[in-house]
Amino acid sequence: MKYNLSEITDVIKNRRTIYPTFFSSRKVHKEIVEHLLNNATWAPTHGNTQPWKFQVYMGNSREKLSKNLGELYQLLTPKELYKEGKFKKISSRPFLSSVAIVVSMKRGDNEKIPEIEEVEAVACAIQNMCLTATAYGLGSFWSSPKFIYTPEMNKFLKLKTEDKCLGILYVGYPSIDWPKGQRKPIEYLTEWNE
Repeated sequence: MKYNLSEITDVIKNRRTIYPTFFSSRKVHKEIVEHLLNNATWAPTHGNTQPWKFQVYMGNSREKLSKNLGELYQLLTPKELYKEGKFKKISSRPFLSSVAIVVSMKRGDNEKIPEIEEVEAVACAIQNMCLTATAYGLGSFWSSPKFIYTPEMNKFLKLKTEDKCLGILYVGYPSIDWPKGQRKPIEYLTEWNE
């Protein structure tokens, strides 16, 4: 075997969503963030279009992200659905995290490649970041509130109309024990054809 398959399997099985509420104040170093981003770029991508774009918020820049997320939630949420608690949660997440990575799909010029395949490639890039974070013992939370898919979010991120924000990956050191997980056995999910 070329790689230690049990270690790879352990990283995959131990990846967990850990919410920023459960992050400690310990800072994630820039070199680790660079490693997350570098591993993200090795995701599969049809035609090698590499449609991902990353905007990293650390330190004081998190204030700008927090402010804009809060404003977008207030602006785009109908009054009957608006919740002050949700506003506070969305606004506080950048500060609870050591780093927030806004991940977008930057649509290329090759129209032969369907948009859905570009979105899937970026989702794989996010998974690579989550797995790398897990290997470092970092918690990660892929957040995708509804308003990130709007023209207003594109404007904030300086994206073109055809581009799409796919989420915000919050990363930090957990202040809790690593959560346990479970999945359905493949027997319930798989149809074999021979």
